[in-house]
Amino acid sequence: MSGHSTYEPKTGFTRWLDSRLPIVRLAWDSFVDFPTPKNLNYWWTFGGILAMCLGIQIATGVVLAMHYVAVGTGDVAFNSVEHIMRDVNGGWMIRFVHANGASMFFLAVYIHMLRGLYYGSYKAPREILWILGCVIYLLMMATGFLGYVLPWGQMSYAGAVVITNLIGALPIVGKAITTWLWGGAAVGAPTLNRFFSLHYLLPFMIAGVVVLHIWALHVPGNNNPTGVNVKSKADTIPFHPYYTVKDGFAMVAFLILFAVFVFFLPDALGHVDNYEPANPLKTPAHIVPEWYFLPFYAILRAIPDKLTGVLMMFGSIGLLFVLPWLDTSKVRSMRYRPSAKLYFCIFVLVAIGLGFCGANEPDQKLIPGVSGFQLLDYNLNSFVWLSRLLTTYYFAYFLVITPLLGLTETPLAVPDSISTPVLSGAAALPKGATAQAEKKG
Repeated sequence: MSGHSTYEPKTGFTRWLDSRLPIVRLAWDSFVDFPTPKNLNYWWTFGGILAMCLGIQIATGVVLAMHYVAVGTGDVAFNSVEHIMRDVNGGWMIRFVHANGASMFFLAVYIHMLRGLYYGSYKAPREILWILGCVIYLLMMATGFLGYVLPWGQMSYAGAVVITNLIGALPIVGKAITTWLWGGAAVGAPTLNRFFSLHYLLPFMIAGVVVLHIWALHVPGNNNPTGVNVKSKADTIPFHPYYTVKDGFAMVAFLILFAVFVFFLPDALGHVDNYEPANPLKTPAHIVPEWYFLPFYAILRAIPDKLTGVLMMFGSIGLLFVLPWLDTSKVRSMRYRPSAKLYFCIFVLVAIGLGFCGANEPDQKLIPGVSGFQLLDYNLNSFVWLSRLLTTYYFAYFLVITPLLGLTETPLAVPDSISTPVLSGAAALPKGATAQAEKKG
């Protein structure tokens, strides 16, 4: 995709280094002169935003680890977090940046994934690129859950108990994994120590997979809003300075949103129960995970059987890995697939709806003050039934709608190249205007 390298060492040292370890050449070819489709919009800037978020999380996490004490007996771990907040210079800001940074990380990754779904970035020849992205997402979920346990507050402890017991429901390996995570007969001090070790390790694993993700991106090159493959050099521009400036502007805008939460709403995305030390004898009235897990939590609670619910929850993520083979359409971008665009918009609303259901108690009335919607012994006016309806559409979108749409829909005409829709306006100019424009040029 990138073709012949254009990097030329300018000094004796760079020539010496280039002949032995061409790391500067690699950076030049990957991030400076890399030919990039010229029609990328701002949805493509979230890749750079995610790299920035990962760097922030690792940097702040390393500093927090210098002061955190992973001892789950008594209130030691809880008090170490309070020590960071009150006694460490700048500790309150580092902790709020790290805690809210997890939410910003997931916000950016969800937008990045939805962009990939809309523009068909998972289709050939980018299947490995998409799968590596799904692996990063799984590692992020594991890291986010482990990090949520570390403050060792009431909600942290309850979350650890609930999730580890869910893993125990898996056949054959479930109990062995749960016992290893617990480090004993129940969630306790050894559990916290294991979670802290894994939480510190996984971000570096994420960074390693990100390198593979970028490598996989540079083989076929970027997708673009039209979904049309790059056919000539006229369809591309160098990555720098065009996209470095564009990505830089998007990063600054994203950091402003980030700063609003850190400095003005630091606890808005948390839970008040987590400001109480963990107490095994006291259970929060309503156990809820972080907001970025809520859709999957709603799927879990929508299924009456525990094992089936766990399998459905993990299956909802596993579907993403096989999506490149579920989509039968030859057209990548939904710009030219009106029916697919409609079903995709419904899917986004369903995902948001599942998050809303996950944040509310399952037996809570969907419409307050209304006791109707009775079917036999079931009250349909509840969040659990809404979760079941939305879960049905979630799975149907991947397993039924996506495969059938590719076989039945009639897409719009797709341009021959990236440049065609950009330059097609010349055909609409008055007769002779094109020639005059060429003379002026």
